[in-house]
Amino acid sequence: MDRQAGFSGWLVVLLALLMTACAGTQVREPEIQRISAEELEKLLPPPVAAVSLEEIVALSKQGVSADEIIKKIQDSKSEYALTASQTLDLAKQGVPAAVLDNIQRAHDQRLRESFAEELNKREQARVKEQEKLKKELMWRRSYPLYDPFWGPGPYWRHPYYWPGSGFYYRFGW
Repeated sequence: MDRQAGFSGWLVVLLALLMTACAGTQVREPEIQRISAEELEKLLPPPVAAVSLEEIVALSKQGVSADEIIKKIQDSKSEYALTASQTLDLAKQGVPAAVLDNIQRAHDQRLRESFAEELNKREQARVKEQEKLKKELMWRRSYPLYDPFWGPGPYWRHPYYWPGSGFYYRFGW
């Protein structure tokens, strides 16, 4: 009877240890890397305006159509980062809404492209890291019984091992 009580005591201890091992694993939430405003300023080059805002206002006051102004902006590859107040001032000075919409659309497209480029760079870095880890894992799996004192692999891979005899006379490299 005493032996059975000792066995059940050990069984309880073993189960308690197993339960604590199961309770210890934690699930980590994936980390989301966000781009701060400072990083965004570093990523985005400053907009280049070959056609100035004053020229756009002057063209619109001269009666040039919105399509021609847009074409001139696109041909010069001008980029603008307008604030809301600048957009309102330009609209009050007579710049057509189609021109302002095109300027804003081009700016938004530039932002999307720069974000996509940054995400692609980060994804490529992540893929390279995963490939590196896979290569390391495959290397480790290829030498499951590696012993640095006896050479590059398990003893049975060496030509001087005779199975069953225990005869092995090659020491080290």
